[in-house]
Amino acid sequence: MAPSSPEVSRIRNFCIIAHIDHGKSTLADRLLEMTHTLDRTQMDSAQVLDDMDLERERGITIKSHAVQMKYRSVAGDDYTLNLIDTPGHVDFSYEVSRSLAACEGALLVVDATQGVEAQTIANLYLAIEAGLEIIPVINKIDLPSSDVEGVASQIIDLIGIDREDILQVSAKAGLGVEELMEAIIVRVPAPADNGHLPLRALIFDSVFDAYRGAVVYLRIVDGVLRKGDRVRFFANNKVFLADEIGSMGMKRQPKTVLEAGDVGYLICSIKDVKDAKVGDTVTHFDAPAEKQLAGYKEVKPMVFSGLYPVNSNEFEDLRESLEKLSLNDASLVYTPETSVALGFGFRCGFLGLLHMEIIQERLEREYNMNIITTVPNVEYRVLMTNGETVIVDNPSKMPDTARITHVEEPYVSMQIITLADYIGNIMKLGMERRGEYRNTDYLDTQRVNMHFEFPLSEIVFDFHDRLKSISKGYASMDYEYIGYRESELVKLDVLLNAEPVDALSIIVHRSKAYDWGRKLCGKLKGIIPKQMYDVAIQAAIGSRIISRETISAMRKNVLAKCYGGDISRKRKLIEKQKEGKKRMKQVGRVEVPQEAFLAILNIDE
Repeated sequence: MAPSSPEVSRIRNFCIIAHIDHGKSTLADRLLEMTHTLDRTQMDSAQVLDDMDLERERGITIKSHAVQMKYRSVAGDDYTLNLIDTPGHVDFSYEVSRSLAACEGALLVVDATQGVEAQTIANLYLAIEAGLEIIPVINKIDLPSSDVEGVASQIIDLIGIDREDILQVSAKAGLGVEELMEAIIVRVPAPADNGHLPLRALIFDSVFDAYRGAVVYLRIVDGVLRKGDRVRFFANNKVFLADEIGSMGMKRQPKTVLEAGDVGYLICSIKDVKDAKVGDTVTHFDAPAEKQLAGYKEVKPMVFSGLYPVNSNEFEDLRESLEKLSLNDASLVYTPETSVALGFGFRCGFLGLLHMEIIQERLEREYNMNIITTVPNVEYRVLMTNGETVIVDNPSKMPDTARITHVEEPYVSMQIITLADYIGNIMKLGMERRGEYRNTDYLDTQRVNMHFEFPLSEIVFDFHDRLKSISKGYASMDYEYIGYRESELVKLDVLLNAEPVDALSIIVHRSKAYDWGRKLCGKLKGIIPKQMYDVAIQAAIGSRIISRETISAMRKNVLAKCYGGDISRKRKLIEKQKEGKKRMKQVGRVEVPQEAFLAILNIDE
C-alpha cells in the first residue's frame, strides 16, 4: 500500500513562465536533476519535459507538462514540489492559464541577453491576476553578451520588486539553482489545508491513452480522493469509479490517496473523450460539493480553417483523430462541413497560425492523416437588412451583398517590444496591415513597447514572420482580443472556367481586393497544371470580375502526320481539334493542387 501524501505545509505547487526560448525547459531539467528525479545518465536529451518530436525540432514547448519532485532543504526538511512547465508562444497562452490555476507560485524567467519581451509581460499579468507569488529569475547569466543589471532594472520597473529578490541562474551550467530551490521553499506559499471539506478537484489537463481511455490531470483543492471512490464530473453530471489515482513523476506513480494541495492523475475508464472537459470540477458522488471551482474561460478560437482528407474514404479516420487530439488540446474546436471542391471535412478553430500548423503536423505524424488545409480566416459578424446577425467563419457562407447592412471584424490590441532602431519599419508594417497606432513607451534607452490595434485578419497570415524579418529577429509581440468593429469587407471569389472554387474564397478589405485578386490570379496561373483546353482563372467580387489570367492549353500537334497536301486538309484537322477541346472543356474538371490553397498564405512573396 502506497503511503499517503505528506502534510500540506510541505507541498509547493509552482510553474515556470517565460517568453519563448528564454530557457524554461532547460531550467526544468536542472530542477529534475537537483531533486534526483532524474540523473544525467537518464537524460537521453536536453529539455526532458518536451517529449513531443515537434517540441524538440522547433525548440518550443507546446503542451504543459506536470512532474512531481522530492527535495530535502538545507534545514533538512523534506518537501514535495509539483512543477508545471508551460509553453511560451503567444498562441499557447490558454495552456499557461490552465497551469496557473493549479499553482500557488510562478518562476518568471527572463533571458539575460534578451531582456523582458512581450510574452513575458502577458504571462506575468496572467499570473498576477491568478494571485500567484512571483519569483523573478534572470537566466543565462554566464553568456558573454548578458546584461544582468539592465535586465534587473527592467524587471524592477515591471513588478516593483527589490533588487535582492531577483535571482540569477544559468540553467545550462547549473549556477544558482540551489538558491532557486531554497527560494521556492521559502517564498511560494503552501496550499490551503482544506482536507476536511467535500472533495473538489480542478482538471487542468487530460491525455488520451489507447488502453485506459482518458487520463485526467487534476489538482486537489478541497477534500481527499481515494482509489475506488465514486466521482462525479460537474460539467456533464456523469459518474465514474476511480480505478487508479496517483502522482506524476517522469512516469505515473499509483497511490491510494490524493489529499488537498496534491497534483496528480485520475483514470476512471472514460471512453468518450468529451467527458473529460478541461476546467471541470471533480467531486464525490456520495458527498458532493455544492459549488464547482471557478474553471477556465471557454477557449475562444481566433483562426478558422477547413481540414479535408486527401482521400475522401478517410473522413471517419479524420473525425476519430480530431476527437483524440481535442482531448489532448482543449482549445481545438471543430465541426463537420462539406465543400464542392474538396468533399467532406471539418471546419476547425485554432488560437493562431502556429497552433494551426502544430495541429496539422500532429495529425500527419501521430495519426498518419494525409490532409488538405484551406486558407485560414477569422470569424466575421454580418448584420443583415432584416435586422438579423449572422456569424460567418467560412467565406463560402457569406450572404449575398444585397442582403447585408454592414460587416464587423474582430480587432486585437497588440504590444510590440523592439529596439528603438526599428520603430520606422514597424510603423510601416502597421500601416500596411490597417493597424491603428496608439502610443509608445520607452522601457530603457534602447527598447520600446509600441501599442497598436489591428484587425485580426491582418495578423493571422504571416505578421509574426514579417515582424521578425524587419527587426532582424529582435521584436516580440503579444496580442489580446478587444471586440468587433465595422469594416468595409467584401468576399473575393475565385472562378476556374466560370466555376467558383469555394475553398479558395476569401474575405478581404475593399481597398485591398483588386490588388489581392490580381496577385492571386497570377499565383494560381503558375500552380494549376495545364489542361488540354484553355483554363480561365478569374477573381470576382459578387458578379463583377476584377482580374483574369488564362492558362493556355497543352497543344497536341495534329498536323504532324500531314506532310505536304492542300492547306484545306490541315485546316480541317485543326477545326476538328477545336471541336474536341470545346467538348472537353464542357465536361472537363480542373484539379486544384494543394499548393493552390497555400498560395494565398504567401501572396506577398
